[in-house]
Amino acid sequence: MIRLYTHPACLQHDPGPGHPESPARLRAVLDALDHDSFAALDRVEAPRASRLQLLRTHTLEHVARILEARPDENGLRLDEDTVMSPGSAEAALRAAGAVVAAVDAVMTGACERAFCAVRPPGHHATADTAMGFCLFNSVAVAAAHAIAEHRLKRVAIVDFDVHHGNGTQDIFAREPKVLYVSSHQAPLYPGTGDAIETGVGNIVNAPLPPDTRSQEFRQIWDGLLLPRLHDFRPQLVLISAGFDAHRLDPLAQLQLETEDYAWLTDRLMHLADAHAHGRLVSSLEGGYDLAALAAASAAHVRELMA
Repeated sequence: MIRLYTHPACLQHDPGPGHPESPARLRAVLDALDHDSFAALDRVEAPRASRLQLLRTHTLEHVARILEARPDENGLRLDEDTVMSPGSAEAALRAAGAVVAAVDAVMTGACERAFCAVRPPGHHATADTAMGFCLFNSVAVAAAHAIAEHRLKRVAIVDFDVHHGNGTQDIFAREPKVLYVSSHQAPLYPGTGDAIETGVGNIVNAPLPPDTRSQEFRQIWDGLLLPRLHDFRPQLVLISAGFDAHRLDPLAQLQLETEDYAWLTDRLMHLADAHAHGRLVSSLEGGYDLAALAAASAAHVRELMA
């Protein structure tokens, strides 16, 4: 059984007119999944993450700053790119809570795999800073939860968003129970993710130059990132599923096709089957061309259901 976690609150996070991380992104994903071919998805309302769950990866000050913020209809700007609206804190709680609940579900056998259609995204949020459209690092919160509550010793975080997940890397750079692997465009925001950034041997970055196409993308995964993941033998696979490396995306210059996301999803399912009893949880990150986002996320979920 494959679960889809989402919540209407995730549509209430509104960074304002013209902002690329708009509610329309999630509507596009949910509309794409509202099709007969996805009827078998077990659709579940995302719970809120608890403060305890958030505090495993974020500082007390950061959690308080987000949850106690009182933005008005004009928004509260946290940095040049990151804006809170009156519904943002609830959306961020539901986004993190979705990934935590999905981890519990795959670990207890309630489902085999899960996709969390949530926003705001999370992989840029560090322990103490909201940035890059991100408030809480949902996938990091879920990884820490898996280690603390399910006693896992090897959790893999796979990030194919076009932007490097600096927050996830920062949070786990000294945690050998977590392997973080990322392909991303460089140079590009946030300016991190060089191959020489290796943590305690648990960080594997594959920066890709602008205009990288499908063949080169698949080669770096088959030749470097997937072998490292298999060597790690993860007990759980978490995916930061950003679809902004698509050739149509306006915020970057990689040239991936929709089929590349299905290809990599298939590879990651084989990884989970080989080492983690199939346990895999994916959470939406970036993707800013609505048509490309809808098509790529549908291809990703269709493969998860295979």
